Amino acid sequence: MSQSNQADHKSVAGLILGAIGVVYGDIGTSPLYTLKECFNPEHGLQLTPANVLGILSLVFWALILIVSFKYVMVIMRADNRGEGGILALMALALRKQGRRRGQFSIFIVLGIAGAALFYGDGMITPAISVLSAVEGLELASTKVHPFILPIAIAVLVGLFMMQAHGTAAVGKLFGPIMVLWFLVLAILGVVNILHDPTILAAINPVYAIRFFLDHHYAAFLALGSVVLAITGGEAIYADMGHFGRRPIRLGWFAFVLPALLINYFGQGALLLHDASARVNPFYHMAPDWALVPLVILATAATVIASQAVISGAFSITAQAIQLGYCPRMDIQHTSDKEIGQIYLPGINWALLVSVIVLVLGFRSSNNLAAAYGIAVTGTMVITTALAYIVLVHGDGWKRYAMWLILTALLIIELAFFASNAMKFFDGGWFPLLIGIAAFVLMTTWKTGRRLLFHRLHDGEMPLESFVDAIEASPPHKVEGTAIFMTGSADTVPHALLHNLKHNKVLHENVMFLTIQSTDIPVVGKKDRLQIKQLSPTFWQVVATYGFNEEPSVPEIIEQCLQETSMPLDMMTTSFFLSRETIVDGKTPAMSWLRRRLFATMQRNAARPTDYFKIPPNRVVEMGTQVEI
Repeated sequence: MSQSNQADHKSVAGLILGAIGVVYGDIGTSPLYTLKECFNPEHGLQLTPANVLGILSLVFWALILIVSFKYVMVIMRADNRGEGGILALMALALRKQGRRRGQFSIFIVLGIAGAALFYGDGMITPAISVLSAVEGLELASTKVHPFILPIAIAVLVGLFMMQAHGTAAVGKLFGPIMVLWFLVLAILGVVNILHDPTILAAINPVYAIRFFLDHHYAAFLALGSVVLAITGGEAIYADMGHFGRRPIRLGWFAFVLPALLINYFGQGALLLHDASARVNPFYHMAPDWALVPLVILATAATVIASQAVISGAFSITAQAIQLGYCPRMDIQHTSDKEIGQIYLPGINWALLVSVIVLVLGFRSSNNLAAAYGIAVTGTMVITTALAYIVLVHGDGWKRYAMWLILTALLIIELAFFASNAMKFFDGGWFPLLIGIAAFVLMTTWKTGRRLLFHRLHDGEMPLESFVDAIEASPPHKVEGTAIFMTGSADTVPHALLHNLKHNKVLHENVMFLTIQSTDIPVVGKKDRLQIKQLSPTFWQVVATYGFNEEPSVPEIIEQCLQETSMPLDMMTTSFFLSRETIVDGKTPAMSWLRRRLFATMQRNAARPTDYFKIPPNRVVEMGTQVEI
């Protein structure tokens, strides 16, 4: 084998290991609570061989159809220049379909709704995962019960406090720990399957069909628990940009999926012969001497699973900021090598408070399971709906085949969603409440920024005619360069007009800088800047960033110096920004509540100097009031 081939294999192996450590954490910890919840006595499902085989058959085919087929094989084809996730898919659908009236708004609503539900998932996953792992201690001693919640909260607090230090150092341990976790899942499963290999008959979908024919409504309700086996499927698509399709697919089919299926069948074999194991079938699979080490390993696995969801919340917030659906926030990079490793303090502490409230409010993983499914299935349905636009194209049988495939998947997912909707009053209201709140915040910010943009630039002077007039009759000039940050590349910024009105001077050189985002993840350097010299002393620069990038004014200036003869010296350059104060207009364009909400978000947004990395000692802010 050549050295280049060896290097390629090592690279793929490293990516597979990384994917196992990050991508599959959520779905990999589902065996802790899925069958326990399916046979929870409160649900009234009897522990009979037919029911065990029926539930296992449903779990098996859910993993095959929804995760393996839909996400790993189909949805991963809908990549936005290598990136995945609900907002990346929304941006891709918008670009594919164009700005057709009505459809454009539908795609945006679906994308924002999916992103909003993700925050509900991001709160519940750490709570249910860590709680279900720590609850295993109760099997060792009932005296531990009063300490379950304090231990779980302590683990969660430690997890969220760790975020500020980044995952670069700990990330190297994630892959090996999760490999060990999946190996243990498989070993426990094999040992129990050997006691009764007949459990493997559940692979036959006839058992799932018989289960529905026998139980009807009860079987429909059971889908709300079966769906717990596929939570985390969305992460496979969302993390595609970090690892690529091939490593994720290889890791899933060659290692993760077999380990999960073997463990589920092992739990089923145990339940056939030990009815008492229904209290916690996962931990009952292990011998007594292995219980405490298994709890420790499970807790480590759930921390890793939670880490992936928390990092996903950071990433989706950063994307929302760039796409204009979220106010600027403090974004800290925790690695000088990996751009995707970021930390958002505001999101981190909000998630921690929400997770602790969840743990104290629901008090057990069984109670949390009722709240879990709605957010997960809702996001699944939205992903499939957006995939229609991206994947159903072309002519002939391929177009109709993809349409039929997505329609069949959508019907299955709607059944899962409807089953979970029945748990609304048992906790399902929580992720919906979080989703609605996030949806209102994101749409209010987007609408408010659009109205603000129109109010600011309504009636403004055209830029080029203004420059011609100034050059024909220049005011008093001072040394240095002035950079005016503006959202419009065609009109004169308010900050410049205020500066001329009050100071009656202009710098020797003036740059109008507009920073805009686009619906692709990363913009190449050659496409980053559009530079135009408007006159001997006026320049216009438009910088474009993808939704996975962060704008940097120093980088823009450095590239300008490389590509032009623009007279720029940071020591003699001043940045002029407008700071808007929202006031009520005579004919309000938004409701009173949304105006108050938008004004609050505007006031608390991160300062432009921090977000755009502008040297704060070089900034002049010009205030203005805007009616909305």
